[in-house]
Amino acid sequence: ELAVVGGGDAAVEEGDFLTRYASKVYVIHRRNELRAQPILVDRARANSKIEFILDAHVKEIGGDEKVQVVRYEQHGETKELRVGGVFIFVGFVPNSTLFKVHVDHDAGGYILTDRNMQTSIEGIWAVGDVRAQLTKQIATAVGDGTTAAVAAAMYITALKDAARA
Repeated sequence: ELAVVGGGDAAVEEGDFLTRYASKVYVIHRRNELRAQPILVDRARANSKIEFILDAHVKEIGGDEKVQVVRYEQHGETKELRVGGVFIFVGFVPNSTLFKVHVDHDAGGYILTDRNMQTSIEGIWAVGDVRAQLTKQIATAVGDGTTAAVAAAMYITALKDAARA
């Protein structure tokens, strides 16, 4: 059995994914509602291996040499779960403040891009976790970087060709 702490997209998606390897996954969230996208919440709620523990605050992760227990407080009562691991997905805020006045963002502060990773300003690209996208994984960041590099090279070539004309 495993625990996931958080209630956003990453926590709910990871909780669902972890059911491939665990008999039970507890998703512990401090609010009474999950903040994840409805499609992710619906998928997770349909998974019988996931149990949501809402309005709960993790107080301690304990064990001898490895994780064995998560203690949390819920409605004034301290409770405990026996788990073999804890995955924490809380508080991710994109580091996009520098660009907020320059390029378009979504409500969460993530930079909006087209399929070539170009932002709302021609010649500026955004890749990785700062970009508005469903997954925040190394593989997607690498793919974003590759796409942006090819698009930027094509953009620079077009600028050079236009300057020669």
